[in-house]
Amino acid sequence: MELSKYILAVITTDSSKITGGAPIFTCKTKEEMEFVAANLEAILDGIAHGLGEELYVIVKH
Repeated sequence: MELSKYILAVITTDSSKITGGAPIFTCKTKEEMEFVAANLEAILDGIAHGLGEELYVIVKH
């Protein structure tokens, strides 16, 4: 079996709400979070999805 869809990273401004096995990046501001998400999206060849005001995930489709 081959995994074809998975979470590469989580970017947040509130790490108290996040647990799990993916790398978690905690940012101080929303602007920093958006910057980190955009850069990780390009670096990891994934897609960034905003799941709220304090959370982005980078996924591989």
